[in-house]
Amino acid sequence: VINQELDLPDPMTEVEALDALKEMADQNQVWRSFLGMGYHRCHTPTVILRNLIENPSWYTSYTPYQAEISQGRLEALLTFQTMVQDLTAMEISNSSLLDEATAAAEAMAMVARSKMKRRKKDTSTKKFLVSNLCHPNTISVVQVRAEPMGVEAVVVDHNSATFDEDTIGVLLQYPATDGTINAYRDVIASAKAAGAMVVMATDLMALTMLTPPGDLGADIVVGNSQRFGVPLGFGGPHAAFLACSKDLSRSMPGRIIGVSVDASGKKALRMALQSREQHIRREKATSNVCTAQALLANVAAMYAVYHGPKGLKAIAEKIHWGATRLATAIRNTGATVSTSFFDTICVTGVDSDSIVERAAEKQINLRKHNGGIVIALDECVTEQDLLDLATVFGAELVLEAVSAIPESLGRTTSFLTHETFSSYHSETEMLRYLHKLAKRDLALDTAMIPLGSCTMKLNATSEMIPITWPGFNAIHPHAPADQTKGYARLFETLEAWLADITGFDAVSLQPNAGSQGEYAGLLAIKRYHEARGDSRNICLIPTSAHGTNPASAVMVGMKVQKVKCDDQGNIDVADLRAQAEKAGDALAALMVTYPSTHGVFEEAIKEICEVVHSHGGQVYMDGANMNAMVGVSRFGDIGGDVCHLNLHKTFCIPHGGGGPGVGPIGVKS
Repeated sequence: VINQELDLPDPMTEVEALDALKEMADQNQVWRSFLGMGYHRCHTPTVILRNLIENPSWYTSYTPYQAEISQGRLEALLTFQTMVQDLTAMEISNSSLLDEATAAAEAMAMVARSKMKRRKKDTSTKKFLVSNLCHPNTISVVQVRAEPMGVEAVVVDHNSATFDEDTIGVLLQYPATDGTINAYRDVIASAKAAGAMVVMATDLMALTMLTPPGDLGADIVVGNSQRFGVPLGFGGPHAAFLACSKDLSRSMPGRIIGVSVDASGKKALRMALQSREQHIRREKATSNVCTAQALLANVAAMYAVYHGPKGLKAIAEKIHWGATRLATAIRNTGATVSTSFFDTICVTGVDSDSIVERAAEKQINLRKHNGGIVIALDECVTEQDLLDLATVFGAELVLEAVSAIPESLGRTTSFLTHETFSSYHSETEMLRYLHKLAKRDLALDTAMIPLGSCTMKLNATSEMIPITWPGFNAIHPHAPADQTKGYARLFETLEAWLADITGFDAVSLQPNAGSQGEYAGLLAIKRYHEARGDSRNICLIPTSAHGTNPASAVMVGMKVQKVKCDDQGNIDVADLRAQAEKAGDALAALMVTYPSTHGVFEEAIKEICEVVHSHGGQVYMDGANMNAMVGVSRFGDIGGDVCHLNLHKTFCIPHGGGGPGVGPIGVKS
């Protein structure tokens, strides 16, 4: 039907599809990228690659809301939480978030909620300080997310940061984006003295050797688990994390796995606290996050289980040893090299342009930063890599070097002490452990999961195999555009196809989950009105809507107004008209899921869209259940202005017990 209606090419055979993908992968150039910024090459142990990433028992399971058929993946996610808590020295962790930048923005929102509760009568804009040593992508996301919540994200030099009565918190990068290791003790003390909260973004591998943020006084710690066995993948998906003190636990986004006792007295795992809280609290929810990159969190957790504390420490020491040797060699040429670092060195006093050009001749990507060069090493670095890097700087590699971790910041506490992290270090033990966990779950390799019109699909093997190819999974997200032409072609093709299928004029693949698609789509509507000089802020949402809808609307600064539904679940059109009249010139949008969360196709959908348009509002269509419409009906033809799609629901990307998620948005011109 799609082919007839939209004039798309005939369906490809499996061989043709793989050939087409191979051609795209071959157009990407896999250079040695030492660019850092939170992304590093890593080695996925083959026992994890084969028995988790490539295993449908793991990648086709649905979200673990039904604990009785999810005990395996709940144990793996509890292991992830334990790993993060141990390495960060925080009291509690969630079982993953979407990416480090989003996790930092969620932490800022936690700080804002905590502080503004105590300042209810104070309507002045609050400041959230962001260190200029944070990763650039984190700074960008935090700035965008701050404005709708009435917070001003101010980028500062942490050394000269001042905390006044309007400053609610500060974000620090540890180690910094240029690799330097700062104790931050003075700025943390100043923040605490002023009643501000401290968020630290960190690197789990570095924390095997560094004093953990919890011991430095952090209130919230965020970061990325990518380098624990999860391929670069041109920027994701990767599982982020957020850990905090227990007094903030009820304000945490994402999932928290807890340990209970079942009716027969046996240990049982379940999701605790606000595990699906946006469905319960709706516009009062603290976050709209639903998907949480669970599959990648499981990979990272099993990486830690397989290597154990001694293995992780050995990997970290090897990385650090390579960085200190390279730093010493370059310093011997007369260049200035940072003196405190874990894996990333910053070189100044050199001709940055010529250095980058010489590196490119050896197919090496280096990063220019503040007039210098940043080199971020990783566990995949070989002796030849070090020799090539030294040669680029005209240096002679040395064999010995002194640790560059400040003595006052060396780790002295133990981590990963639970027996799980010391029990499965051989391939046989690990394979059997993964199999044991998988047997405790229900996934699509066993049975259908009939959870409504958003039911998962069994991912085709020909879709899954290409993600293990280096041409796709070994590309750094900040690699130069001329090295990623295959990805550009893939994106352009997919965007065009999705635009055709949905009836929209343009599609962005940027949002990395449905929740982020909702946020981005509503922000687009908000900015559309602002560009026309309108300050509209009311969002109409049917009472039948998915709980993330009102949560997202509040996050972009809109006020939610509920629309009634009848006994069959249809939107009450008369009430919609009344609510639209009441909102008047303040009506910004209607959010409608079509078909609805409980499977109802609104027969009056075109009339519903016309009512909203007649009052100057835009219609946001939640595409969670788009698979019920593909090739039959299009959002853009019905009257939608913006939509998001859940690619794990309609187009067979792996769901893996709660992510990876992708939530691209479509918009009218």
